[in-house]
Amino acid sequence: MRCLKCADAPCQKSCPTNLDIKSFITSIANRNYYGAAKSILSDNPLGLTCGMVCPTSDLCVGGCNLYASEEGPINIGGLQQFATEIFSKMGIPQVRNPALPPPDQMPNSFHSKIALIGCGPASISCASFLARLGYDDITIFEKQKWIGGLSSAEIPQFRLPYEVVHFEVELMMDLGIKVVCEKALGQDGMTLLSLRDEGYKAVFIGIGLPQANRHKIFEELTIEQGFYTSKDFLPLVSKASKTGMCSCKSSLPELRGTVIVLGSGDTAFDCATSSLRCGAKRVYVVFRKGFTNIRAVPEEMELAMEEKCEFMPFLSPREVIMKAGRLVGMEFCRTELTDEGDWMEDEDQIIRLKADYIISAFGSMLSDHKVKEAMAPVRLNRWGLPELDPESMQSSESWVFAGGDVAGQANTTVESVNDGKQASWHMHKYLQSLHGQTVSSVPQLPLFHCAIDSVDIGVEMCGIRFPNPFGLASAPPTTSTAMIRRAFLEGWGFALTKTFSLDKDLVTNVSPRIVRGTTSGPMFGPGQSSFLNIELISEKTAAYWECSLGILMRRPLDHNETSPCGH
Repeated sequence: MRCLKCADAPCQKSCPTNLDIKSFITSIANRNYYGAAKSILSDNPLGLTCGMVCPTSDLCVGGCNLYASEEGPINIGGLQQFATEIFSKMGIPQVRNPALPPPDQMPNSFHSKIALIGCGPASISCASFLARLGYDDITIFEKQKWIGGLSSAEIPQFRLPYEVVHFEVELMMDLGIKVVCEKALGQDGMTLLSLRDEGYKAVFIGIGLPQANRHKIFEELTIEQGFYTSKDFLPLVSKASKTGMCSCKSSLPELRGTVIVLGSGDTAFDCATSSLRCGAKRVYVVFRKGFTNIRAVPEEMELAMEEKCEFMPFLSPREVIMKAGRLVGMEFCRTELTDEGDWMEDEDQIIRLKADYIISAFGSMLSDHKVKEAMAPVRLNRWGLPELDPESMQSSESWVFAGGDVAGQANTTVESVNDGKQASWHMHKYLQSLHGQTVSSVPQLPLFHCAIDSVDIGVEMCGIRFPNPFGLASAPPTTSTAMIRRAFLEGWGFALTKTFSLDKDLVTNVSPRIVRGTTSGPMFGPGQSSFLNIELISEKTAAYWECSLGILMRRPLDHNETSPCGH
């Protein structure tokens, strides 16, 4: 299990949270929207992005116990988006962990220079957690003029507004993290070794997979001839539609007629739905395998179906049909599954489709030789990507870590966030080891903090100071110190014990204690059905209360402690 903590919920697949869903949903039910957002952002610095674009049907919603019920599963992603969206409108910055010493009193190890390459989800996550731990010299280098990586450049505006990405990056930068744009690995002499020479003690690579996986039949085709890769098309759509992302003021690509989109992943469906918004009258989504093999999440597929995209399975690209220097169609051959479980192409079954544009969304790769050379001396695997430890995200060079698409493990934004989160703790372990310090193998990452956490809501009554004005009355919830202890752990400010007698034998135990009844009636209120508490005074002895309450007042106990007197 790779998960540390998950952005959405505990689930059967790898997602980066083990977040207490009941906690943030209860906070929403109580209209404590900040409390819900704090729970989410503490585990996932990109909680709003993940609430909007993550495949919840495969993750948290798919594992919900109510999935088979008549009402259906809880919309966890929608609730997560709601809570974090409310908080984003508050305009409150993130603050440094108040439990840390002042920056000038931090050990020298926390002043180590750290570089992150690429300002995408993995790097934003990694940098945020490192800053929360107390590191104060963190720089992210971004190739583009804008920030956010794939979230900005390849997820359309109607699915993920640029304002969302900007909000999360701003929260990260509130902690003092620097972002340098238009500086990339393999350009202007920037390499891993040059960063080390500049004094960077640890480096995180989060550059994604910047090149398109281009089929050989498309090698000579250009945009002017009507051919796009997803890496050509989606950034053009994003730059034109995402206000604030780019100052170039470009226009949307003008498509007309019929568009063929090749592929069955999330990117392919983003290309298909974006094509319709760029003027296409008809969009075919063509893929090699059947519907049961579609890699895209159900939400993406359903959106494409709603927008009348046409799906054509079991077709493999064979040839592009050209006329007068421009593509006019494409020829496919039928694919079939053999008895041995392999996919084969049947050259006897040929299909031709007319098209004005073709968009190839066959995935992405790292094929830039300059970037690969700049990653030396990191050992690369057979796909040309850094060879990593899947738990620590550490490369063959102990000071170099990686995450996100370039790590070859993340398929979704939430998994990229998890990569960055895992790497942050192991980078922390590595940096502390350089100074002779030992760090626990169990991650203990700090929570999200803002000015709201510093608001003092304490009250004073009868000369006693309470942390907040919310307390428990003398009632069933204060029957025992174990129950009071749990209340304190949940944040209650004070509690009144059950009334008790010096002679416990005078107490008569009534069962059941909670019975059906009605409210006061027309004199003091409507005679509505209700429950009445007829519990009498406490059965606990005076010695019990004297011993256990004395301990409880000195310090709240944790969930596993018992009092020394055995009560």
